[in-house]
Amino acid sequence: MVVALEQAVAAPYASSRLADAGARVIKIERPEGDFAREYDSLVKGESAYFVWLNRGKESVRLDLKRNEDLALVQAMVAQADVFIQNLAPGAAARLGLGAQALTEQYPRLIYCSISGYGEEGPYRDHKAYDLLIQGESGLLAINGVPEQAARVGISVCDIAAGETAHGAILRALYTRERTGKGRALEVSLFHTLADWMNVPYLQARYGGKPPQRVGLKHPTIAPYGAFACADGRGVILSIQNEREWARLCAEVLGDATIATDPRFATNSARVLNRATLDALVEAALGRFTRAQAMERLMAAGIACGALNELDDLIAHPQRRQAMVDTPHGEVELMAPGARIAGEGPPALGPAPALGAHDVAIRREFGK
Repeated sequence: MVVALEQAVAAPYASSRLADAGARVIKIERPEGDFAREYDSLVKGESAYFVWLNRGKESVRLDLKRNEDLALVQAMVAQADVFIQNLAPGAAARLGLGAQALTEQYPRLIYCSISGYGEEGPYRDHKAYDLLIQGESGLLAINGVPEQAARVGISVCDIAAGETAHGAILRALYTRERTGKGRALEVSLFHTLADWMNVPYLQARYGGKPPQRVGLKHPTIAPYGAFACADGRGVILSIQNEREWARLCAEVLGDATIATDPRFATNSARVLNRATLDALVEAALGRFTRAQAMERLMAAGIACGALNELDDLIAHPQRRQAMVDTPHGEVELMAPGARIAGEGPPALGPAPALGAHDVAIRREFGK
């Protein structure tokens, strides 16, 4: 059983993956509910984030300023395998629900704290929303166009931290099977994204060459990026080696001699002459519709993809869907990325209405 004192994105992501795997997840919400319920009302009156991240959970409203509700949490934790919380640093401890107190009382408990900057250090008490961490981690230094940084369009820091927490919890559960002992885990948005930033970090720290913002281009590979086709739609291609480069020139650009032109004969030369090279590629692909261009690229063995809009994703032939019930009816989600080979769409539990399980949970765990 998982008890999740959670809100927003990161912790709900971790607990939703445990729910998908069959765990019983009890989501503790403040009396007015997880504020993620109010992010929007676009999914049949429900929030897109809330439906995505809270499927398969039970919802109980508790006021942790009340002793009887705190006692209810303690009663749930006494039977739990995992406790997840993403309150402000120190808040859980002040309620008597900190890692040290609970893991001492319940030695088999897996306790996972998710925070912005971790449980120690000068930034410990700083507020940390996704965009702030995108900035602090340096992600915005490499994302966007030369003239301006751009926010990654999903809550990448929260999602990354939730996925990291999920993996850490699974490792801790596996270890407990062998040792009988739980453990306290700390996951932070900042440290998760700092880990993800290791390639540009190492390039800057040891090579003195931090990657620049280059939009849809690649800082060290060419040709690489999106190119407009005759129908105004974009195709993305990526050349990874000299064999592919030669085939692109001969079979798509229509001129095999381009491959040995000194300006383009090596990847380093192509990067230096990117503007001229991109103009050649765009002129060639601009003769075809996107479908025609992709057909030629794939026939030549060139990695390519469509620069899609969300409508294209909705209709994508490779998509997998899963259904989730909500208080206002069933909705279709993109299915989780992992599945059991050969099986159909996973059965995902419903997204709960606020306090849907108040009565049942108070009856089960109340004294």
